[in-house]
Amino acid sequence: MTTDSGNKQRILALLKTFETGDSAAASVINPGKYIQHNLAAADGLQGYNALMKLLLAGSTTVNTVRVFEDGNYVFAHTDYNFFGPRIGFDIFRFENGQVVEHWDNLQKTAGPNPSGHTMIDGPTAASDREKTSENKALVRQFVTDILVDGRLDKLAGYFDGDTYTQHNPQIGDGLSGLGAALQALAAQGIAMQYDRIHQVLGEGNFVLVVSEGSFGGQHSSFYDLFRVENGAIAEHWDTIEAIPARSEWKNDNGKF
Repeated sequence: MTTDSGNKQRILALLKTFETGDSAAASVINPGKYIQHNLAAADGLQGYNALMKLLLAGSTTVNTVRVFEDGNYVFAHTDYNFFGPRIGFDIFRFENGQVVEHWDNLQKTAGPNPSGHTMIDGPTAASDREKTSENKALVRQFVTDILVDGRLDKLAGYFDGDTYTQHNPQIGDGLSGLGAALQALAAQGIAMQYDRIHQVLGEGNFVLVVSEGSFGGQHSSFYDLFRVENGAIAEHWDTIEAIPARSEWKNDNGKF
């Protein structure tokens, strides 16, 4: 895992505070402005401190496997254990060297999938940084065409044949695995609908897309991480999280 950016290192240390309680690492958070989009946490530094206290009491472990940077944003892919194992994506926005905003998406750990991959394994280091903008555009168009607009006739054009490594716990490798999973969902009457893309962040050959939609009739947040190789989508990790009813939110910022 490459951690050559100061902001990347700060985020690695910040995430680890949920395991260690290291208050010094938390000083990267702007005490006067911390916009929280985790709907289970209150806004501001006070909400962060309350969440840290709760997680420390639960013997939390934190293993951040990937961390990437896109301008003022750092996004991380982490194997958590708090009140049970979870895989999470976290996004942090920096202003003047401090974190001022946070988004995340968590899913209970499952798998391995039919091809033997876990939700977190695989390559961790970004390459082809000069192609960041190109890769972000490719992945945005893929999500728009296939997941938002349902243009499955365009699916094969985004891949190098059947070469596609999948980390979703329910889906096997290749376009054949994806097709089998979609058929299984349809047979169970489970609909997955992407309605809107909210963020596209990338570093080199890794691109994260944050989308809103529904899964099984439940309002949901989709975080999809893609690895691009030679202009084609080569690998995919994701988390899906149900968005609670407005009455259950602990802040007014919304999930996105």
